[in-house]
Amino acid sequence: MIEIVDHPIDVPQVLGSVSHPGAGGIALFVGTTRNHSHGKEVLYLEYEAYVPMALSMMTQIAEEAKARWGLHAISIVHRRTRVDISEASVVVAVSSSHRKEAFEACRFAIDTLKKTVPIWKKEFFADGAVWVDEEGHKSLEPEA
Repeated sequence: MIEIVDHPIDVPQVLGSVSHPGAGGIALFVGTTRNHSHGKEVLYLEYEAYVPMALSMMTQIAEEAKARWGLHAISIVHRRTRVDISEASVVVAVSSSHRKEAFEACRFAIDTLKKTVPIWKKEFFADGAVWVDEEGHKSLEPEA
């Protein structure tokens, strides 16, 4: 399951998609919208993506993780459009025979996605909005 969706992510569905009888470990990462950033109250986030390229790159990340850690399954789902506080914006789930590989592959997948995939985050505050890069740095001045 490699998807970019415009609706709330069904976390149990993503988790279930990596179920495998040979799995001794399943690792799950759920990235959620927090209510603050750099000392300011965040109202919500919005994500935009270059979908064809993003899906291709997410597939490449999944294939690399499967090869490196011998995974049974991996799923990566990212949301675009508005994501409210406490809602999931990205979910990565992996299953493997052992927990170590599951943890390592899950971390690799989310870290690589954030650094390389063309998905952009915009934070909305009471006094405006800013685009944010993968390191959390503001990339533009606040918008009115």
